[in-house]
Amino acid sequence: MAISVFDMFKIGIGPSSSHTVGPMRAAALFTAELRERGKLGLVERVEARLYGSLSATGIGHGSDRATLMGLMGEWPDQVDPVAVAGRVDEVIARQCLSLGAEHAVVFDWQRDMRLLEESLPYHPNGMTLLAYLQNGQCIEQTYYSVGGGFVIDAAQAASGKLDSDTTELPYDFNSAAQLLNLCAQTGMSIATLMMENEKTWRSEDEIRSKIDFIWQAMRRCVDQGLNAQGILPGGLNVRRRAWRLHQSLQEIGKPNVIGSTLSAMEWVNLFALAVNEENAAGGRMVTAPTNGAAGIIPAVLHYYMKFNPEACADDVVRFFLAAAAVGILCKKNASISGAEVGCQGEVGSACAMAAAGLAEVLGATPKQVENAAEIGLEHNLGLTCDPVGGLVQVPCIERNAIAAVKAINAAQMALRGDGDHFISLDHAIRTMRDTGADMHDKYKETSRGGLAVNLVEC
Repeated sequence: MAISVFDMFKIGIGPSSSHTVGPMRAAALFTAELRERGKLGLVERVEARLYGSLSATGIGHGSDRATLMGLMGEWPDQVDPVAVAGRVDEVIARQCLSLGAEHAVVFDWQRDMRLLEESLPYHPNGMTLLAYLQNGQCIEQTYYSVGGGFVIDAAQAASGKLDSDTTELPYDFNSAAQLLNLCAQTGMSIATLMMENEKTWRSEDEIRSKIDFIWQAMRRCVDQGLNAQGILPGGLNVRRRAWRLHQSLQEIGKPNVIGSTLSAMEWVNLFALAVNEENAAGGRMVTAPTNGAAGIIPAVLHYYMKFNPEACADDVVRFFLAAAAVGILCKKNASISGAEVGCQGEVGSACAMAAAGLAEVLGATPKQVENAAEIGLEHNLGLTCDPVGGLVQVPCIERNAIAAVKAINAAQMALRGDGDHFISLDHAIRTMRDTGADMHDKYKETSRGGLAVNLVEC
């Protein structure tokens, strides 16, 4: 399975990569398949069935709305987030949608948008889409949203092939040990080795351009979050804090890391809060590697770019490449899905990725980069996913800020060592996988355990 840096970092919308971006992509793929088979114009009505975690937290995560937008031919990286609510309301009122943006079909929300408690095999985030044709036939397809916006169909899930890309990479690796061996054999840094792999798909100029495009999307998300005020949607009445914190930090003047470390950490908190508040509001996002953990990597990279006077555009490229290498290992050998392994798979993976990226641009050796990632992941092991009210707000927003600071600390600790350490990144990833398998389902993005129920009981 070949995974690109641009698989780990994808532009979409909030509040969830697995519950919003994934379902929208799945529905858009289903619509495209109907069109390719020449069946789209024959459809009379469509039905969506969401299972497991998609059902349990689907409304709070916008899975129902995202599915509807996908059926109307929208894709997560192109849809206008501001227009989603109005378009969904119109479909509900008219009981009709424009399938693939070209063919009107019946859609009764109460009947055709079904949230079912049972789970499908293979993954908690399962969904089945059905198209009823004029001749009485029914075309159906089942998809699984496996985290980070990745989507596979039922055939892929049954075969165990989670990705159809069979590209042969010049420096393919399936473990951190293999990655470090390749770096030792070639003398390349992790970022350089990743760049060579990425050249399999596109030129270096294209890679740099696409990474800059992702980085600019992250920057816009931060800016949007810094300038937005008010209450986040969903009914919890969670107030946005980034704007007020930003005003406060601007008043104390421009800090520096050496003279005002605590102030610098507040900027890290600010960047993470801004991104995740924007995510909770359904804004334009970059999966990093998921939406629920989308604030950690931009917060750490913003921190580096803001406080390092020697930071340059090449650092951004190297940061993303090294971070992606760790994300790829987490996805291949465990999971980045909160519904599968809990929040350790989302925030834990993102923390490890951010730590690796920061260590890389600070001049770490490959062994030190691996150590930084291991520290970041190890100290998020066992983290449950228990969003209150099924919303990516509490504890998710603050959790990103805390993990961003953890990532910086992990990189600093790794740089103080020589790269030798007791627990390897491979051990930590394997432990994340095993812990997720042992974790009770109620702690895996169902809002049926942890803070999600204790807050109500109190």
